[in-house]
Amino acid sequence: MLKIRFILVDRTRAPFLKEGESHYLERLRKYARVEWIEVKPVKIEKGRPTEDVLALEEQSIAKRLKPHDYLVSLDRTGHQYDSQELSAWLNRLSTNTRGWVCFTIGGPLGLSKKLLARSHRVLSLSRLTLTHEMSRLFLLEQLYRAFTILQGQKYHK
Repeated sequence: MLKIRFILVDRTRAPFLKEGESHYLERLRKYARVEWIEVKPVKIEKGRPTEDVLALEEQSIAKRLKPHDYLVSLDRTGHQYDSQELSAWLNRLSTNTRGWVCFTIGGPLGLSKKLLARSHRVLSLSRLTLTHEMSRLFLLEQLYRAFTILQGQKYHK
């Protein structure tokens, strides 16, 4: 069974998004072992360089990574898959990855360039700009969809 860890900057505040996250996390747990970790965001203060904020958030994320983990960072510049391609990629990961597959989503400022460079894969859900809260829900739904495709279930149609 694939092990998936979500390492996320900040928490979801909107109740309807929290409900959606819970819904898809429950469904996803039928197919994978799942951990959900929310790290505290760095306060964005006037005059504080963006790079400093991102570097501190990167440190919080890095503390949760283990040597054999496969890091997937979400960023609008990343690789885009369709649903079939995503399911095939997850299938390859399930057979070729020893550690956890760690999906990370930054806060309002995104993720540091250093963390993106360190990632095994940078993934984009869309070329559109999405809030970090909505990105979480969309990622969960797409991962659930990918697993149903792998199982030959009808959800994805």
